[in-house]
Amino acid sequence: MKAALKAWGTTKNLFSRGAAEIVTDPKLTKEPLAKPGEVIKRARGSAAEHRKAAGAGNGAPSRGKTAPAPKTAKRPPRPNRKPLEKAEQALSAAQQRHERALADIDHRLDALQAKRRELGRKQESEIADLKEEMAARESAYRRALDKWEA
Repeated sequence: MKAALKAWGTTKNLFSRGAAEIVTDPKLTKEPLAKPGEVIKRARGSAAEHRKAAGAGNGAPSRGKTAPAPKTAKRPPRPNRKPLEKAEQALSAAQQRHERALADIDHRLDALQAKRRELGRKQESEIADLKEEMAARESAYRRALDKWEA
């Protein structure tokens, strides 16, 4: 089979496809075995049998035309992109909404931190003033106590 395929100039297995068959008849194998590697053409059957086997159907001789190529199946319509676009829009809208919410929170945090810093400065100032006043009153108290004891 390998030598026959090589002689026919093909690498496709014509035997497995049914385009060629192994011949075991001694009368038909005598000449090919005497000339290995050569293609021996012998008609088997009548012309009508060959046309019938070839599928001509009307008995008219074939003009060398091959069977028309099978029509390709019509492609199904392109998938609908609208659900994908809708999901993309929803994602974009959600991202923008979350970014705005985070920016609002950041703005409020900045305002609160500024307010905290201002409150801290006021507290430090008030405590410093109260400590100064307490120190002055303590000093006045000690002087008055010293005067009372004396």
